Amino acid sequence: MEPKDINAVSVVVKPNDPGANATADELASWLASRGISLAGRIPADAVTTDDEASLLGTADLVVVLGGDGTMIAAARMIGDSTVPVIGVNHGSLGYLTEFRIEELFAALESILAGDYALDERVMLRADLIRRGEKIATGRVLNDVVINKAALARIIEIEVRLDGLFVNQFRADGLITATPTGSTAYNLSAGGPIIYPSMNAIVLTPICPFTLTNRPIVVPDDARIELTLESENEGVVLSLDGQTGYPLRAGDRVEVRKSETPLRLIQPGNRNYFDVLRDKLRWGR
Repeated sequence: MEPKDINAVSVVVKPNDPGANATADELASWLASRGISLAGRIPADAVTTDDEASLLGTADLVVVLGGDGTMIAAARMIGDSTVPVIGVNHGSLGYLTEFRIEELFAALESILAGDYALDERVMLRADLIRRGEKIATGRVLNDVVINKAALARIIEIEVRLDGLFVNQFRADGLITATPTGSTAYNLSAGGPIIYPSMNAIVLTPICPFTLTNRPIVVPDDARIELTLESENEGVVLSLDGQTGYPLRAGDRVEVRKSETPLRLIQPGNRNYFDVLRDKLRWGR
């Protein structure tokens, strides 16, 4: 997709963060001095449900001021829009918000000149089906997780891929992660790191009852069906760790690739392996 003129910018701000709000004030003045309108200034906690109504208006660019949680919330706000996003780190890790604060305005000058690179990140859509009725839906950037409460019994989850039976996992839970999410909960659970541009999804059991139940990487155009087989109180479906739904025996979660990716603007002076080494202390 060809870059288009930037006439309006929306800003998503880490809530209750003085630094992020100060940067947002400075950004608003900078945009106004260049005749660019501020389409919206939204706290990251403005979205509490997974409806697809965008809060970002008609923005040509979204600036995220915060950490990875703020970026995940912004991705949910964007819905099916293809608007490009730049993340500025006001968090503790900044794995997804890769630009440093001091790089913001130089990066924006390059963006306005059409000089920037986009990294398209796969997102997933998850539907919760109960007795044949869809009761919840949402898009995720990192992962769809079924897991149990701390004191609940081990749970059983049947997995099907494009209708084909894969396995019945007995575990504390199951993670379905995008390449972006492969370095989040998936990595903590022993799953592999997947390069962001790979057309893949990884299924990783959490503390499996059988050691032969290992993570499996599948194509990202597959239709994945996860069915909770066991009656067990305290089992929850979690979408990106920000929204959750209690599950009952027989509930089915259908996961598939979202029609639109998240379009992240990348720093020109760093690459993915720099991020792994610097942010995750990879190999150290």
